[in-house]
Amino acid sequence: MSKIVTIYGGSGFVGRYIARRIAKEGWRVRVAVRRPNEAIFVKPYGAVGQVEPVLCNIRDDASVRAAMHGADAVVNCVGILAPSGKNGFDAVQHEGAERIARLAREEGVAHLVHVSAIGADKDSDSSYAQTKALGEEGVLENFPHAVILRPSIVFGPEDDFFNRFASMSRFGPVLPVVGADTKFQPVYVDDVAQAAVQGILGRAAAGTYELGGPEVATFRELMHTMLDVVRRRRLIVNIPFFVASIMGTSFDILKAVSGGLIAGPLTRDQVRNLAKDNVVADGAKGFADLNIEPTALEAILPNYLWRFRPSGQYDAIKESARNLRSDHE
Repeated sequence: MSKIVTIYGGSGFVGRYIARRIAKEGWRVRVAVRRPNEAIFVKPYGAVGQVEPVLCNIRDDASVRAAMHGADAVVNCVGILAPSGKNGFDAVQHEGAERIARLAREEGVAHLVHVSAIGADKDSDSSYAQTKALGEEGVLENFPHAVILRPSIVFGPEDDFFNRFASMSRFGPVLPVVGADTKFQPVYVDDVAQAAVQGILGRAAAGTYELGGPEVATFRELMHTMLDVVRRRRLIVNIPFFVASIMGTSFDILKAVSGGLIAGPLTRDQVRNLAKDNVVADGAKGFADLNIEPTALEAILPNYLWRFRPSGQYDAIKESARNLRSDHE
């Protein structure tokens, strides 16, 4: 009989890759989401009926318990970059994570994988980082042998990082960034999924793993890499933190006044996070401890950022034509 895994947030950016990988291992997959009708794209990840979206609200005990009942393993991928209504940082990243771990223990689940983030710190001035850390604490209090994954910024075809800035690069000669000198260690989404699957299968020792790719680079350097891929020249302008903080506060107020209808591109909490490096700590367990070789940024970016090139899918054809002309001259 096939084993069952419940993936909370399994239709999200990271969750869908975990669902696809564990389905290939022959597991039945429950993708627990708030809107199952918007997650039907996960069904083809396995055979008919192998991968199924199920309704779940992680703020509710009964809902969480029903989604994991009978599961052999549980993965929590739920996280937010900005609060929205009742789904605030504390409700989702702290209380939600703690609830999943507590109920997993009560339900006799064998393995729990919790996806957190590098920078989780309950003493941080960022609510995002604080609640990530409190969520980890809650998980370990209730499920001491959990596997906790802390990725740096995650990239891949559906990411909201390189895609966003590549899209911005199409308009105007300037590309504004906040924290141009802040360091990141971008990690490929499918590598994170591979690490999660190791935890589901019981092949990863309990503990916390910090996941970063092979390269450490500043925000500015990452933008130069992205611009090379999309073949555009732009002036990268760093917005000072005090200016960005004012902007973030203004956008936060606008969102509150509009009842959440208008959300700005930046929040004050995100500015606080951008002030800190986001790299694997010295001595932390990581990919090497999971026998995973992380994928280089340059190996993946061209596969999905080509659509932001001046000629999109025809860019390579035009280059080839130019080369032919130069050969014949």
